Amino acid sequence: MARVLPFVLFAFGIWFWLKARRSVSSLVGTEAELGLLSRDRQNRELAGPDAALEYALTEARAGRWESAAELLGRTGKERDWERRALYARVLGEAAARDDSWLRAWRASCPDPDVDAELVQASATVSRAWLLRGSPYARHITPERADSFHELLPAVRADTARAAALGPEDPSPYIVEIRTALGVGHGPEQMRELWAEITARTPHPTSAPLYGAHEAAMQYWSARWHGSAELAEEFAAQATADAPLGTLMTAFPLIAWFDHHDASAAPRDYTTPRLTALVDAALADTTTAPPDHPRLPEARHLLAYFLTRQGRHEEALEQFRLVDGYVNALPWRTRRDPVEFFTATRTTAIRGAEARARIRKGV
Repeated sequence: MARVLPFVLFAFGIWFWLKARRSVSSLVGTEAELGLLSRDRQNRELAGPDAALEYALTEARAGRWESAAELLGRTGKERDWERRALYARVLGEAAARDDSWLRAWRASCPDPDVDAELVQASATVSRAWLLRGSPYARHITPERADSFHELLPAVRADTARAAALGPEDPSPYIVEIRTALGVGHGPEQMRELWAEITARTPHPTSAPLYGAHEAAMQYWSARWHGSAELAEEFAAQATADAPLGTLMTAFPLIAWFDHHDASAAPRDYTTPRLTALVDAALADTTTAPPDHPRLPEARHLLAYFLTRQGRHEEALEQFRLVDGYVNALPWRTRRDPVEFFTATRTTAIRGAEARARIRKGV
């Protein structure tokens, strides 16, 4: 009997563990039970759902440019600069890999078309960065560096043409910031470029552009031509007088992630300052228009920071709202964004399960 007792206790332990797991699963559930999508169903091109943009991308891959033209044309007529800048970037990234549809679009126009030329400028700068490869200079081969710098004059020409065709549009200048990173504009040149953008979106008659701030944050970061202090200063300026709903509260989080995340200890995520920044961003997202084109990007950031802060139920709610899309910070900083996204999401699910178990006394 003494020999049998350890096996009985072991079997009882396994039974109890399985029972507890079933109880917890009934409280929260697996990814599939929660309606969350698997790895192979995550979109790597976009940060969130946009049926019109996804359709335009599908059509472009089939060689048909008309949907992209209609999409860009509508943003111009409506002066929806936030959406226009986003669409130009995404369509440009697609054209950087295969521009047959864009060449057909431009060839169909008897005169230069403002929308096609904006996408062309975005495509050229995207192609330059594809040729460069890694964003880190120490990882760039001399051949890639030469190809990158050889293409930069074409980028400047394309951006200037797009700006001339659409003098009220800030989008070409946002594209130009991506060029400024590679060219190495000095701070004064960058401020002049920023002035071109703000002159076309004067506050308070226009909402500050998320896309413009996102591009400028890269310039002012220590990774490029600034420092942690300059990036944080820029982020603070962005939030200083921005009304709730403009999502400017995302930028202090971006500045923190860029300069502290890689070396942060678990306790660093739960400091009063960072907790307050996350709470401010949460309030911003609840006030933002549901169709704000950059709202999913703020939600991705929140999903990450809330998970790291152990606020798993809140994180899981953000994951639900952006599930199926991973082209956003912080996921795109990794070689495998889908793996980073789903692993962090699993952490949030397990944390929510544990909290549910505690509440139920399981």
